[in-house]
Amino acid sequence: MMLFKLAFQNIKKSFKDYAIYFFTLILGVAIFYIFNSLESQTVLLNVSSRTKEIILLMMNMLSGVSVFVAFVLGFLIIYASRFLMKRRNKEFGIYLTLGMSKGSISKVLFLETIFIGLISLIVGLLGGIFLSQAMSVFVANSFEADMTNFTFVFSHSAMIKTMIYFGIMYLCVMIFNTISVSKCKLIDLLQSSRKSETIKLKNPLVCLLVFLVSACGLGYAYYMVTIGIDQLQDASQIFIPIGLGIVTTFLIIWSLSGIFLRVFLSFKKFYYHRLNSFTMRQISSKINTTVVSMGVITLMLFLTICILSSALSIKNSMTFNLKTMVPADVLIKKRVNLEQKFTVTGTPYSTFLNEADRLDTTLSVWETIGKSDESIYEYLTDVISFDTYEDSHLTFKETLGNAYDRLQTTYSYLDFDEKEEIIRISDYNKLAQFYGISTYELEDDEYIILADFDGLVSLRNEGLRENTPIRIQDRVYYPKYDTCQSGFIYMAQSHVNGGLFIVPDDAVIGTVKNNNVLVANYVGNTKKEKENVENKINSLSQTNYMKALEQSKLSFSSKISIYESSVGLSAMVTFIGLYLGIIFLISSAAILALKELSESADNKERFQMLRKIGTDEKMIDQALFRQIALFFLFPLIFALIHSIFGIQFCNYILETFGNEKLLQSILMTTLFIVFIYGGYFWITYWCSKNMIKEKTRY
Repeated sequence: MMLFKLAFQNIKKSFKDYAIYFFTLILGVAIFYIFNSLESQTVLLNVSSRTKEIILLMMNMLSGVSVFVAFVLGFLIIYASRFLMKRRNKEFGIYLTLGMSKGSISKVLFLETIFIGLISLIVGLLGGIFLSQAMSVFVANSFEADMTNFTFVFSHSAMIKTMIYFGIMYLCVMIFNTISVSKCKLIDLLQSSRKSETIKLKNPLVCLLVFLVSACGLGYAYYMVTIGIDQLQDASQIFIPIGLGIVTTFLIIWSLSGIFLRVFLSFKKFYYHRLNSFTMRQISSKINTTVVSMGVITLMLFLTICILSSALSIKNSMTFNLKTMVPADVLIKKRVNLEQKFTVTGTPYSTFLNEADRLDTTLSVWETIGKSDESIYEYLTDVISFDTYEDSHLTFKETLGNAYDRLQTTYSYLDFDEKEEIIRISDYNKLAQFYGISTYELEDDEYIILADFDGLVSLRNEGLRENTPIRIQDRVYYPKYDTCQSGFIYMAQSHVNGGLFIVPDDAVIGTVKNNNVLVANYVGNTKKEKENVENKINSLSQTNYMKALEQSKLSFSSKISIYESSVGLSAMVTFIGLYLGIIFLISSAAILALKELSESADNKERFQMLRKIGTDEKMIDQALFRQIALFFLFPLIFALIHSIFGIQFCNYILETFGNEKLLQSILMTTLFIVFIYGGYFWITYWCSKNMIKEKTRY
């Protein structure tokens, strides 16, 4: 009973020390519950079966991510416990002096850990339960679901999972505390406040040399993931700049720790102004003794910025793309004239055609639909049909002209012998008017390339800038523009048009039809009516006529299916990105905060000495504020520099989704950083300010 009271009193009087610890644990529990309760929240959503499959996939991925998050939070809790143990060394020394055994001290720590864990778990779960209701609204909005069945949701499975994971973490903390107490010596505990970390002075010339070499190495890594990204021959080579970036980050921080103070010493007026000399020495000492943790925090902040910016950018871009790139209710395509074509291996398609295919391969989409189910006709309106063509002489290689030799060396993985897709100008303009996009005009000897996939646009533009002519049949055509133009014919959730050639109508005479395409809207105005038509369209594949076909089947792209898959994918990426990004951000800020609080506790006597020589409180508070601000800003600024190039690399990888809303995503990421990282900074300053003012208790 006595140990129970002692543990409770210790928590009560040390609340200032536990403030960051409590805040981090409560935040971690709440976030863990919120993201693991998504399954219970999404059950109530009125969504289609396809969306439910995407939600199930998302939940499975979130479960896997939760295991990783648990490891991160577990490391964070142990790190925080280490700080609290160090903070109370003198207290434990007095307990031992008064005759308390190490076993009793371990029991007190055990009870304290239980109290802290229970309080954090209860408060975190309560916060998570209420915040998860707001998350339900966000989930419904992300999946564009009907919320008519929305009710207050409590997830038993998420609560149990949260309790199990955090129970395991606290068990590890208890073991760590017991081992720490068993190894401690009385003399070390009583004199811990007089000890300071040994700072090894570094040779400034060596530090400068390491800095210059590391900066060059980091610059090369930046070059490889931006300008030189196309020179990477395969995906595995991307680990070269990543590894180089990680190593040089630690080396730059190590070298800066050796020359930081010497740089400021050269600015005498600044260095000796007010308490700047004290502040600079404090910061130099911190950087010098926290090279590894500073490097880890910098990389974690870098990952946070890139993950959040990319995840939010994908969601925003895909939402924007849906409004512009899916203008019709349905697009149906089929390959035609298969008897005249060959597979990529050179085998004639005719060898694969059964009797049903032979009869169907010359029919249009409209005619094939009629043979499958004529009743579908009455459910389609605003019908537009057109053909695309190919010519044996018009390949990707031929469109690049003199640029081919250079590009073929750099982009050896591309298929330069692939035949290009052609469309008549009249067909395209008819479709463009229906889509509500730009139409074009051509002279008899001109052509236009439409493309929006950035990776191929840059290549095609090199050929266009050289005014490369193309040959179709026996006629030569020249580019009307020296760059690719905007436009598309196939509906998609992202920018996937790698190249489409618009030519005069008479240019395709004698060429082979490649595809027949039908674009239409559904009859009806309500969502329910359009879904009914969608079901009838999907049922075409089950008709006897379509089942008999093997090669000339219809392929469908509908607004409803594209919306569902796009919304599901964007929501999945967003939730996983937010989950990881927020956890990384909390971990980075908490480690910095705990390190700073530890330093403030150790440096209390130094601040007392400043008071004794007549320094006023305002000046001391300003020095403390600058010291903590610079300590928090150092890894953040380094991470921001990394992120400038990291986000460019992410955009290259995710270029099919577009970057229309990248600025908006960066602004939202900034808000997260300001709120969480800035919040930790302010709490750290407040706790440190009170800590250096309080009198020694023992």
